[in-house]
Amino acid sequence: MMKFRFRRQGTDPQREKIKQELFAFNKTVEHGFPHQPSALAFDPKLQLMAIGTKSGAIKIYGAPGVEFTGLHRDTTAVTQILFLPGQGRLLSLLDDNTIHLWELVTGPSREAGGAKKEGVVSFQEVNEYCLPGRPGIESCSATRVTVLLLLKSCDLLCLGTEGGGVYFLELPRLWLQESRTLLQDQVTQSLPDDYRCGKSLGPVESLQEHPQQPGKILIGYSRGLVVLWDLSTRHAEQMFLGKQQLESLVWERSGNLFVSSHNDGGYSVWAVASGNTYNHQPVSSTIPYGPFPCKAINKILWRTTQTGSPVLLYSGGMPRASYGDRHCLTIQQDKEHVTLDFTSRVIDFFTVHSVEQEKEFDEPSALVVLLEEELVVIDLQTPGWPTLPTPYLAPLHSSAITCSCHISSVPPKLWERLVNAGKAQQGRHQTHRSWPICGGKNVAPPAKQQELLLTGHEDGTVRFWDASGVALTPLYKLGTANVFHTDCDPGDDPHDTSNDPDMQQEEEWPPFRKVGCFDPYSDDPRLGIQKISLCKYSNKLLVAGTAGQVIVLGLNDERSDHSVDVSVVDLLQDREGFTWKGHDRLEPRLKTAPFPPGFQPQVLVQCLPPASVTAVALHAEWNLISFGTSHGFGLFDYHRRNAVLARCTLHPNDSLAMEGPLSRVKSLKKSLRQSFRRIRKSRVSGKKRPIATPTSKVQEANAALAEQDEVAPIQRRIEPRSADDSLSGVVRCLCFADTFLRDGTHHGPTLWAGTNSGSVYAYALEVPGVGSGRVCERGGASESSTSVEALLGKEIQLMHRAPVVSICVLDGRGKPLPDPYEASQDLSIAPDMTNAHSVLIASEEQLKVFSLPKVSAKTKFKLTAHEGCRVRKVALVLFSSTAQEDYSEHTLVCLTNLGDMHLFNVPALRPQVRYDCIRKEDISGIASCVFTKNGQGFYLISPSEYERFSLSAKVVTEPLCTVQLDRSLDTTFASDGTTTQPQANGTHKNQAEGQTSEPPSSLSSPILDSPLDSPLSCADLTLDSTGELTVEDVRDFLTTVDEAENNLKNMKEEEGRSTGILIN
Repeated sequence: MMKFRFRRQGTDPQREKIKQELFAFNKTVEHGFPHQPSALAFDPKLQLMAIGTKSGAIKIYGAPGVEFTGLHRDTTAVTQILFLPGQGRLLSLLDDNTIHLWELVTGPSREAGGAKKEGVVSFQEVNEYCLPGRPGIESCSATRVTVLLLLKSCDLLCLGTEGGGVYFLELPRLWLQESRTLLQDQVTQSLPDDYRCGKSLGPVESLQEHPQQPGKILIGYSRGLVVLWDLSTRHAEQMFLGKQQLESLVWERSGNLFVSSHNDGGYSVWAVASGNTYNHQPVSSTIPYGPFPCKAINKILWRTTQTGSPVLLYSGGMPRASYGDRHCLTIQQDKEHVTLDFTSRVIDFFTVHSVEQEKEFDEPSALVVLLEEELVVIDLQTPGWPTLPTPYLAPLHSSAITCSCHISSVPPKLWERLVNAGKAQQGRHQTHRSWPICGGKNVAPPAKQQELLLTGHEDGTVRFWDASGVALTPLYKLGTANVFHTDCDPGDDPHDTSNDPDMQQEEEWPPFRKVGCFDPYSDDPRLGIQKISLCKYSNKLLVAGTAGQVIVLGLNDERSDHSVDVSVVDLLQDREGFTWKGHDRLEPRLKTAPFPPGFQPQVLVQCLPPASVTAVALHAEWNLISFGTSHGFGLFDYHRRNAVLARCTLHPNDSLAMEGPLSRVKSLKKSLRQSFRRIRKSRVSGKKRPIATPTSKVQEANAALAEQDEVAPIQRRIEPRSADDSLSGVVRCLCFADTFLRDGTHHGPTLWAGTNSGSVYAYALEVPGVGSGRVCERGGASESSTSVEALLGKEIQLMHRAPVVSICVLDGRGKPLPDPYEASQDLSIAPDMTNAHSVLIASEEQLKVFSLPKVSAKTKFKLTAHEGCRVRKVALVLFSSTAQEDYSEHTLVCLTNLGDMHLFNVPALRPQVRYDCIRKEDISGIASCVFTKNGQGFYLISPSEYERFSLSAKVVTEPLCTVQLDRSLDTTFASDGTTTQPQANGTHKNQAEGQTSEPPSSLSSPILDSPLDSPLSCADLTLDSTGELTVEDVRDFLTTVDEAENNLKNMKEEEGRSTGILIN
């Protein structure tokens, strides 16, 4: 019998095959705006745009769904990028002075959505070059590249350097043509003596090729000199002796004049006339925002139009004293003058215009501006120059993300109503012209279902995103600030000054116009959204915030003026000795207020004390909501507007819970102090512990052995947590279920709650109109005057007091119960109510299944004891097979504090597969992870980007696209045998179309080998901190090394003892 208990199971080949058909890990696409962009380029022939970042990533975008990503081997900032028009090639200049050549190449055919896709394109680096230094002390700085110019012939690359030299590289081989090199000394010799003055010309600031005469280039030096250089004759055709420090140059289309911008906030127009070698004065010179000192005009563009008046576009130039801190870009045409005022720094910009040689005018159609935090596109063809809504690259972090929620299989009617509500929100400064960056073709199969990603933000907004495909598109924005009295009246648009004559008079010059949606400032941090729950069948939305506010909203297609009902729930229940020291509650707006079409608030439930809400649950079929904070949990009937239950979960010694989240520094210090005291206390008590006799040791071992259902050879010892741990009363999870709690024959509504101290509370609910097998009609509970009642049925205390992460009730077949309305409306298979139910409780240390209604343990898996990690996120996912259409399995997906994914079958809890997903140092990424019901997931890799991943072999959302090029799509060069690169920001995946694949060496341990899995893993990133990102998370990171050494020591000690003696 004992031999059988210790025997390990062998691998089943049939089961291994099934697992391969069900599970496969891939990081597929990055949603959102690239973090810390540093360079911009546009291919007018292919209609593709490229963005380079400070982490060494290059991202190419075309039509929605067309995306390519590449990452340089070194995590060095990309300073400039250039397309080779029409060729699908791109040049990048890095901060380490290296130049890299990239190509779009055809990848292997691939199965996608059951169909075979041919000719899918990927993005690879094929060549690299570093300009050698000149002999001398200053050789390194002298040959540092400052500017790149690609000639129209695409066979020559010009490099301007800090030492004033201009070098030429042959393309695509990147060979230096030394015979063409132009050093500053050669130019200086041709200058007049009075201009030379013994001063250096400075670095090369700009290089521009003549638009009508190929082979002639303008060379602009920092000191102000501009030289028209003829490459064929190798002599200076004309010299323009500017006296103001130069910033940029641009040609007029005819080539008869060019414009220079300067650091004094002015620009000059120069005429190019043959026969005159030296030109001392420009045709005109203007400081548009003078006469007082202005900031530099960093870049200027001059575009001709058929109407005769050119369009002038330039960044900077603001008066230093008044508006020196503004980030502006000016558009001028004739008498039209607009100063676009952005909330983040302008990185670069370009216009979409006609580039055909036979065309006489530029005729710009759109202006694309890359900012530090967002992308803004201006329609230049529509009067007033309105903005174009972006189908992708929307700034997810327009206000800091605090939580997220995913909804799969959204009903078409709800989707249509959300889209209409979003269209009604678009302002008067938006146009509906087609998206100008439309290159490539998306060949991915259409989405089989509509998916929503909901993000909660620090400013109290909830944003709805279309997450059905590769492009994450904004649909609708919900604001909750208008439910409360705040410093900023929600009825007033701070960006709209058209109705304010005083404001118009004050800001008449410069003519500012606020553009963009990035707004990092919150009127009140208490507005922050912490939890979201949406019922897609009843169109009910539940949002909860930082100051204990819980709001129930309903969907309305019309504007409504109404007041919001307010109810207050005291979770302390008049318990003595506790005084709330945190922030005050938000003051509700009691008068009638206007609410636009979309989700409109119906009920506001205010928790007291007003601590951050850490868990919510919504059951729209029973008209019930449940919410939890660090003090307890409550149950509210939003149909009858009355509180059903309020339960305090505070421990008598838990004073830390009364300080509130906004005094977090004090809380962290106090928590660390308490931790050190407990460590000292345990050491002292350990020394005083009496020596156990051999007899007592045998008795303890036998007792422990008797409790085990399955004995593992080696397990880590788990120390029980103290009952007076800080924040032990935090409610971590809430769950509604129709199951057996009182006895095994009558089922009914129940509420389950789990806390930070390992306590689980199960309440039996009496809901009017809902009984054993009887469900209320859609639209509300029975009109009976009877109110909902709650009776405590069970109370479970986990042995080690580990925090309860998740609770889920399983039916008689071991499958999770369907969502509200799914069973009653025949939208899913009805749950098995004939056999005994069970409840799956996931704590930070182990997964355990209990039978119902007796609550006796059936099976468990000790994750911490076996793997040395702690559970952070848990989800029940339905995985479908790639081989059999009708075969699927419910699987428990578990994300740990080490960033790896563990998959277990349900309800047996047998381990299936394990994947490395997120770096263990990336605390914010782990805390922000959210799973979908079909095997995908999202987590933040920066404040503005979600990484999308898939655990399913069948359900994968990834870029699959093609591009028609002027050349063959086969790889031209090999870059030292490494033609594939890791995906940007440390994303690792097998060869995926529209992305780059990783080196084989990094497949073995993607967590260790990815230096940039989350560029801001230690940044100040606002997340769902009270319930998710806790002191335990930080402690995990700080003590990882010590814990690993202790675990190794414990394991070595275990090996020297007989198996089965020290368990648990």
